[in-house]
Amino acid sequence: QVLLAESGGGLVQPGDSLRLSCVVSRRTSANPILGWIRQAPGKEREFVAAIRWLENSPFYGDPAKGRFTIARDAAKNTVYLQMNRLKPEDTAVYYCAAADGGDLVTDINVYKYWGQGTQVTVSS
Repeated sequence: QVLLAESGGGLVQPGDSLRLSCVVSRRTSANPILGWIRQAPGKEREFVAAIRWLENSPFYGDPAKGRFTIARDAAKNTVYLQMNRLKPEDTAVYYCAAADGGDLVTDINVYKYWGQGTQVTVSS
C-alpha cells in the first residue's frame, strides 16, 4: 500500500510563504507522477502542480504559475511545494497525490493515491 503523508500547512498572512512536504512510502510505478491538488471550501478539487519522478520535470496549474515551485528529493522520497506570495484565495486543503504515469498530468482523475491533506489558511 502506498502512503502519502503531507505536512507543512498552517495559518499565514497574505504575502507570506509556506513549504509543504509529502513523504511517499514507496513509488507506485517506475516513473510515477507526484502532484499537489487543493480543495477550497465549497469548491471542487483543483490541480496545483506535479512532477515526473525520473525526469524531475514540473508541471503547474494556473494557481501556481509564477508563485509556487514543486521539487522532489529522491533520496528522501519526498515532494515539496514551495508557495510564495500567498493570497487569501490560496486557502484550501492541499493534498499530495500519486499517479502511475501517463500524459494527463493535470487531470486529477489520474491520481490514484491520495494523502490525508494539510490545511493552508491565508488570512490577515
